[in-house]
Amino acid sequence: MKYRTLGKSGLKVSEIGFGAWAIALDWWGKKVDDDEAIRMLKRAYDLGINFYETADIYGKGKSEKLISQVFKDMRSDVVYSTKWGYDMYSTKQIGHSELPQKHNQEFLQFALSQSLDRLQTDYLDVYSLHNPKMDAIENDKLFSSLDDFVKNGTIRSHGVALGPAIGWKKEGLEAIEKRNITCLQTVYNILEQDPARDFMQAAERRNVGIMVRVPDASGLLTGKVNSNTKFDKNDHRSFRKQEFIIEAMQKIEKMRPLASSKGWNITELAIKFILSQKQISVVLPTMTSIEELELFASFSDGKYLNSTEIARMEEMYEKNFYVEPVAK
Repeated sequence: MKYRTLGKSGLKVSEIGFGAWAIALDWWGKKVDDDEAIRMLKRAYDLGINFYETADIYGKGKSEKLISQVFKDMRSDVVYSTKWGYDMYSTKQIGHSELPQKHNQEFLQFALSQSLDRLQTDYLDVYSLHNPKMDAIENDKLFSSLDDFVKNGTIRSHGVALGPAIGWKKEGLEAIEKRNITCLQTVYNILEQDPARDFMQAAERRNVGIMVRVPDASGLLTGKVNSNTKFDKNDHRSFRKQEFIIEAMQKIEKMRPLASSKGWNITELAIKFILSQKQISVVLPTMTSIEELELFASFSDGKYLNSTEIARMEEMYEKNFYVEPVAK
C-alpha cells in the first residue's frame, strides 16, 4: 500500500481508503452483516489501509459505531474521516429521499459531539460538510467555527463532500478557493471526468487533496454491471440511465488496448488512471466483500500511467471515446 499527504493537513493516508457506507446500508446490491463488516475493517487494516471514510447518516450512526468497535484501541494508527449536515435526529428517512440539511453552527456542535461519541474518540482527523448547498459554502461564521475546532484540536482538518449526484461545480470551486479546507470529495472516474478536472486544477493551487468516490462508475468499470443488469429499486445505482450504461460499454471496449498494453484489466486501468494524478489523495471504492477489498488494495503499487497515457485517456474522454451517443 502506498500513502499520500491529504492536502494541507499533513495527514498520511492510504491511496485506497475504506468507504464505510456499504457496511451500514444495503444500497449497493448487498446487505453486509455486522460480523462481515468487522472482518472487512480488520482485513483493510492488515492490507495497509489507514483511512476510514464514513458519515453520521450511514445507518444512523451504525457505520461510525462499527469503525470504533474495531479501532478504539488503535486510534493513533488510523485516520477517521466523517461527515455531517443531515438532520437524521428529528426526521425519518424514507427510501433514498434526501433528509433536511442543517449546515449551521448550532447543529455543527451537536453533530460533532454525537460523532465523537459514536467513534469513541476525542478528536476527528477530517470532518466534512455532507453534500452542502451554496448557502452553506458561503456561511462565513460556519467555517470560522470549523477553524476554531481545528485550533482547539477537536478536529484536525475539515473538508467538503459534494453530492449527492455528480456535478456541484460552483460549490466545489467556491469551497476550494474561499475556504480553509483540507480536502474535497467528488465523483471521478474515466467515464465521468468532469467537473473533477476543474477541481484538481484549483486544488493544486490551494493545496487541497481530492477524495474520489464512484471510481468504478457504479460497477461498470469492474464488469459487475452491464446493459443487462437489473437493479433492485433499493439499489442506489438504479438512477443510472440505460442509455448511459449502453454507451459506457462501448467506451470500455475502446479502453482495452491501453489496459492490455500495460498488462491490466479494465478495473485496474480505472483505478490507476485516478492514482496517476498527483492531486488525488485517496480513492474510495464501494466494497461489499473481502474479495473486493483485496482487489482494490492491490492496485496501490506505484505503477501508474505516465503523462502521455493520461493525456491519451483525457483526449478519448473529450471525444466521447469515439463512440456515437446513444439515442434517448
